[in-house]
Amino acid sequence: MPSGPSLQTQQDWAPVVFQKSGPKGKASKSASEVNAARRTGAAVDTDKKFNAGGNKSAHSVVPNSKKLDENTETFKHDTVSHDFKMALQQARLAKKMSQAALATAINEKQSVINEYEAGKAIPNGAIINKLNRALGVRLPKAK
Repeated sequence: MPSGPSLQTQQDWAPVVFQKSGPKGKASKSASEVNAARRTGAAVDTDKKFNAGGNKSAHSVVPNSKKLDENTETFKHDTVSHDFKMALQQARLAKKMSQAALATAINEKQSVINEYEAGKAIPNGAIINKLNRALGVRLPKAK
């Protein structure tokens, strides 16, 4: 019968239990360990962390929150003017192009053309220049 360490018939089936030990040394946090360290005269540094245990973001403290609360002004993005959107629509129809065809011609999405014609778009000089070239017209200033 062959013998060797891998062919022995005895096996050790004792349970193995993993236990997590607490922090050691300076990282100990239990009250009894802190008190024991104080009794022995060791230096004990106990700092309360800023906003520890709270459910608040570190960025939630806004230094100008009073100014923000007092501000009642409403802000709006600049959109294209009525003259611009009408000129764009007329130029596109004069070329007999659909919004999708014009969008393809200037490498933009059809929704961009739709927003410009509806007057909801925020003016972008590069897109306006593309529209001028594709339609062969000089559109009025978007303002």
